Amino acid sequence: MTKRKIEIMDTTLRDGEQTSGVSFSAAEKLTIAQLLLEELNIDRIEIASARVSEGEFQGVKGIMTWANEKGYSNRIEVLTFVDGGLSIDWMKKTGAKVQNLLTKGSLNHLTHQLKKTPEQHFTEIAQAIALAQENNIETNVYLEDWSNGMRNSPEYVFQYLDFLTKQPIKRVLLPDTLGVLIPSETFEFISKIIARYPNTHFDFHAHNDYDLSIANVMEAVKAGIQGLHVTVNGMGERAGNAPLESTVAVINDFLPEIKISVKESSLYSVSKLVETFTGYRIPANKPIVGDNVFTQTAGIHADGDNKNNLYFNDLLPERFGRKRKYALGKTSGKANIEKNLQELGLKLNPEDLKLVTQRIIELGDKKETVTKEDLPYIISDVLDSQTYEEKIVVVSYVLVHAKGMRPSTTLCLKIDGEVIEEHAQGDGQFDAFMNALAKIYKSKKMELPKLIDYAVRIPPGSSSDALCETIITWTNHGKEFKTRGLDSDQTVAAIIATQKMLNVVTAQ
Repeated sequence: MTKRKIEIMDTTLRDGEQTSGVSFSAAEKLTIAQLLLEELNIDRIEIASARVSEGEFQGVKGIMTWANEKGYSNRIEVLTFVDGGLSIDWMKKTGAKVQNLLTKGSLNHLTHQLKKTPEQHFTEIAQAIALAQENNIETNVYLEDWSNGMRNSPEYVFQYLDFLTKQPIKRVLLPDTLGVLIPSETFEFISKIIARYPNTHFDFHAHNDYDLSIANVMEAVKAGIQGLHVTVNGMGERAGNAPLESTVAVINDFLPEIKISVKESSLYSVSKLVETFTGYRIPANKPIVGDNVFTQTAGIHADGDNKNNLYFNDLLPERFGRKRKYALGKTSGKANIEKNLQELGLKLNPEDLKLVTQRIIELGDKKETVTKEDLPYIISDVLDSQTYEEKIVVVSYVLVHAKGMRPSTTLCLKIDGEVIEEHAQGDGQFDAFMNALAKIYKSKKMELPKLIDYAVRIPPGSSSDALCETIITWTNHGKEFKTRGLDSDQTVAAIIATQKMLNVVTAQ
């Protein structure tokens, strides 16, 4: 089957920059432009709006200097305006060679914003196109609010297209400016236009206000569109634009008659770089590039993956430069844990695996997920806990740390069935805890081992909510030993390690 080629035009640097609070520096624009064209092999990129700012001017100039050296100048586009030639002068100074001329695609916009007749608008557009041609600048034309134009003033849209398709332009760009189209309308409107103007290249520019951008992209392709506008991570004004990563995956998996040039395996790395530059965080559940999309949480899913990949679909993470993960938390089963242990090169016997599973479920009740890197600490904690019998139990405690006051602890300890309570202050919360413990041991005429070293570890690359392992070294009658505690709170981990110490000493 001969596949139909569709152009992908990325407008992250222009329309995506309209995301609230996002602004790229000239250096960031150049880096992203280079990645889009060379790493992802995007067909065209729209990088700026003419006459916006000096920073925008310098950004476009820098990109065009690089693009001219590489032979990419006809793949770089700039949004321009019907402004008596001011946009063309701006483009000439930057070296840009392709303008995307913004015009009115609905009678409502034309009448109430420009307050002009169609004939007046068309005359000015013809002049803008002719001026661009005189300066060797290629023209594509946006029909702003085209989707509402097709709904409410189709006669105007076709009158305009009758005029426009006779002009020396390369492409007509059809934006759903306000993100109002439903898929059936997208197919109907584009089908009518392509049937009437079969020799004209049309692009579709979707917005995502109703979360329908990808559905509309699919219908536009089925209707015969020749180009699609997208942004990395779906960035853009309001709810954003059609996301590049989802557009690519949907076309590759569900539209086999279509060919696109985008390199799937680089989508994730470019997505993460754009996230870094913008500070605009990718939602964890965002398809293709979100943190959770290739993460199995339920134990039954991990078990199914072990049995002929029962929970796999065509969205294999390796396609996008990613790996499948198996989350650890209160819904984890043994299969999830075994998958993570395999990656770490570890193996447990069935009894120990059962104990580790139970410990992860307990931790999951307090902490949403446990990471793969936490596993060695959890295993150490669980296996260490089997070496003694708990005769001394920290029943409860209250830790108080307030500005202007010394930290204090109220501790309730059970020793051989007897419950004893004490209160003490200290230089820190754990110091206060140890002082309260010392009072209890003194009242019982028991000797408390001496703390000689205190260390805290968190898994490499972990965030502030990671599990931490507190390792305390004690000395008792000249003999040194260590106990470990594991919790997402450092002080609580130290208290757990201390309770272990009390029972180890009792057992000696």
